[in-house]
Amino acid sequence: MKRFSPVSLCIALSVLSAPVWAQTVVPMKGQSSQQTQADMNECNSIAASQSTSTSSSSSGGRLKGAAAGAAAGAAAAQVRGNQHDEVYDRVDSDVQQEYRQNRAKETAAAGMVVGGSRQRQERRADAKTTQANTATAYTSCLQGKGYQVNP
Repeated sequence: MKRFSPVSLCIALSVLSAPVWAQTVVPMKGQSSQQTQADMNECNSIAASQSTSTSSSSSGGRLKGAAAGAAAGAAAAQVRGNQHDEVYDRVDSDVQQEYRQNRAKETAAAGMVVGGSRQRQERRADAKTTQANTATAYTSCLQGKGYQVNP
């Protein structure tokens, strides 16, 4: 097993804890390493606070999908019944209602799956946007403090 020296371990930990969006930060105004680290921490905090305040998570995708699916299923069942008036009219109204409810349940389940899928897609897109905005805020902050940020 490979052993790490305390110095290499500290460097590895600082690289792992550094923001992913900035590979190198070059002081352009002669800032000390302590000042550079302090500025990086401050910009990281600013960027993180901006990303949490602008982040929006979508919710209710499954419920919305189920509701839309149920409505579509019931409507489709009614249309099918109307297309076959001669048979549909001879069937008891309770049987007609049960048929509509069964179709509504089936399409509600499908709608719930579709709604959940759309919700996950929206959340992934929101996460990518938030990450990009955070990276931009972090880079802009450091550049404003006199650093060159290289990817």
